[in-house]
Amino acid sequence: MDTILITYGTRPFAQRVGRLLSSRYEVAYGSSEPFPDILLKQNYHRIPTGANPTFAHEILKLCLDKGYQMILPLGKMEGQPLNEARVLLEEYGIGVLLPRDLEDCFVLENPSGVVHVLKAGKDILTDEQLCDSHFSGVGMLSDSGEEPILCLV
Repeated sequence: MDTILITYGTRPFAQRVGRLLSSRYEVAYGSSEPFPDILLKQNYHRIPTGANPTFAHEILKLCLDKGYQMILPLGKMEGQPLNEARVLLEEYGIGVLLPRDLEDCFVLENPSGVVHVLKAGKDILTDEQLCDSHFSGVGMLSDSGEEPILCLV
């Protein structure tokens, strides 16, 4: 079973996405926010903030040490460093579930509606192609049903 590392793992939106994925993937959580040490025994990891210059390297190290195959970043600050390190991560077999062109994406924070986790436009739970292949990450479709909206914490 593939494992996905979800950032901002202590936030309710991350927990909701984790529950959604848990039927088909093993889910681990990372957070730069304070959380009780007891969670370290339950697939939670302390990670630096996305603003930290070592963020992408620490994520790479964590994924290699724990065998995680995908990263699902849910914080705004994490997008740029992970996109810059995408080639390196992919060389190690670690997929980044994030659009390549973040500047062109509409962003919705903490959505309450139905969300999908997409990889190259395809829902990773149902294999249904929901949008263009340029979009990866947690998303929902716009009212027109044509454009994906990136969902973050």
